[in-house]
This record gives sequence, structure tokens and C-alpha cells, in this order.
Amino acid sequence: MPVIEVRNLTKVYTVGEIKVHALRGVSLSVEPGEFVAVTGPSGSGKSTFMHIAGCLDRPTGGEYILDGKDVSKTSKDDLARVRNQKIGFVFQGFNLLSRTTALDNVELPLLYMTKNGSSKLRTKDRHKRAMAVLEAVNLANRCHHFPNQLSGGQQQRVAIARALINEPSILLADEPTGNLDTRTSIEVMGIFQRLNRERGITVLLITHEMDIAEYGTRLIRFRDGRVVADQKVLHRRNADEELAALPPPEPDQIIAPAEPAEAVHH
Repeated sequence: MPVIEVRNLTKVYTVGEIKVHALRGVSLSVEPGEFVAVTGPSGSGKSTFMHIAGCLDRPTGGEYILDGKDVSKTSKDDLARVRNQKIGFVFQGFNLLSRTTALDNVELPLLYMTKNGSSKLRTKDRHKRAMAVLEAVNLANRCHHFPNQLSGGQQQRVAIARALINEPSILLADEPTGNLDTRTSIEVMGIFQRLNRERGITVLLITHEMDIAEYGTRLIRFRDGRVVADQKVLHRRNADEELAALPPPEPDQIIAPAEPAEAVHH
């Protein structure tokens, strides 16, 4: 059963007296464990599709079947629950709380998650889960640092760890390398490839960079609100191999030790 299936999906925005057709009858499906890259020029509909696929918005028409359930007409509250349980988000701008440590940023989704629908996780359990996902992105040693004490790549890894904290079946990444240099972009794509390969997480990557799209297994191209291409990536890039072939990285800049939380928050 597809983890994502959309049928004749449409989205119309009303701007004043003008109707903007962002999606015009999109139909596609994504199987569990796929790594799908969605590309297209600005205004092609890929961002609108991302918002609907991520349960951040609802379509004007058509169906969206997520894990066998039609969520296209689900209430906002139910959509929020679906997002929290099934989908992890990684954005271009990191979206980290600046006055909060990496560990606390990663834990944040757990503050809104209830266990068995009733009680929240204990602090000890939150810390344990947050440290586990920080370890998965090789950033456990920076857990007490604040965003301004981390490089762009480290901040994005914190964002990826935060996306993993609720053990989602889908990772939705919107231009995750847009603010990163070449080496760091490859490192981040290596994390996505490893999570896809080792954990079986379905990855939906939104990007306008064709070289980044080639890290996926499948390429879907949007134009004018329609899917104009849907094909297998024939020559897939391997981030681990590319990193191994690069010259050694420049020495890391010295990062100041994290300030005590109480000194920052009072």
C-alpha cells in the first residue's frame, strides 16, 4: 500500500478577484521506503504539493490518502495529530529557537506529544530520546550548545534530529541544503540517504537543484501545477562516496562553550 497517494489533486487560491490554480489535477503515489525528489521552477506547484503532503494545508479538490486514510477533508486538529505522529519536517531556514540548546530544540515536539493519548513523556525519557537522535546525526557532543554556537550544517543536523524525535514514517525536507555550502550539503544528503536506507524512512525532498535531486531514487517534476515527469533516477549520487573523495575539511572554527541555560533565560 502506498504511504502517500494523491488523486486528481487541485488547489485554488483566491487573491482578490483572481483565482490562482496552484495544482491542476495531480495524481501520484509514493511507496514506503522511497526517496523521492520533487523539483520544478518557482510557481510550478511543488511547494503547494509539499504543504498538502505534509498536512499543512488541505486541497480544494481531489483525494489525499496517507497510510490508507483519506486526510484531504480532515479537520485542522486531526491534521495536526497526523503531522505529529507520521511526518517529520526539515526546512531550509532550520527554524531553531535561538535561546534554546540543541537538546531542548530537539525535545520540543515531545512537549506536544501525549503518550497513549493521555500523559506527556517524563523529562528523563525526553532527554533519552533526544540524545539518541542527536547521536544518529553525529551531534551528541553539541547537545548543550545554542544555535549561534553551531555552524549551518550543525544547525541543520539539529533540525533533522528534531524531525526524527517522534519516529515518523515520512521525512519531508523543503530545500534542506539551500543555505549550506557544497561539503555540508553532501553531508546532509548523506544523513537522509542513511536514514532512508537503514531505517526505511520514506523521504520526500523538495528542491530546485537538480544535483541535489540526484541523491534520491525517483524524480518528480512539476510545471504549471501539473506533474510533467516522473522517473527513476538512473545515476544516483552516493553522498558517502563523494565525501570520501573530497579533500579533508578545513579545521572547524573554535566554538565558544555553551552558556549555562539559567544565564541565558533569566
